[in-house]
Amino acid sequence: MKLTSAAFEQGRPIPVRHTCQGEDVSPPLAWSGAPEGAQAFALICDDPDAPMGTWVHWVIYDIPAEAAGLEENVPPEESLPNGARQGRNDFRRIGYGGPCPPPGKPHRYFFRLYALSAKTGLPPGATKARLLQAMEGKILAQAELMGTYQRR
Repeated sequence: MKLTSAAFEQGRPIPVRHTCQGEDVSPPLAWSGAPEGAQAFALICDDPDAPMGTWVHWVIYDIPAEAAGLEENVPPEESLPNGARQGRNDFRRIGYGGPCPPPGKPHRYFFRLYALSAKTGLPPGATKARLLQAMEGKILAQAELMGTYQRR
């Protein structure tokens, strides 16, 4: 399975538009090569370089199996029209919260996509920890896209 973005390439800087210094909207994401039998997708975005430990920027799950991506600027709503649900990030908000590191060295932001054998069944607002628990035994494949951001 492969995960890409029209906004940035693997290992390259995430545009300001998708950060707290810009419009703070989620980047467009596209995926391909999902395994047969995938019934849903889930995506987690986090920053392992945060000063207090890994910082969660986005938790979205129960994305329909027929989806091949997420459009730019996914609204910060608990439930989306396609049935996907969004969890709570470490900013204590629902939906996407863009890169917002302290000034200094660049941070890495990992977008991890999971193809699942079944929906999680979680209610909206789940945390990354609850999602990881709900996905146990259901992960068929995983893809990753990493972007960087440095606040000046």
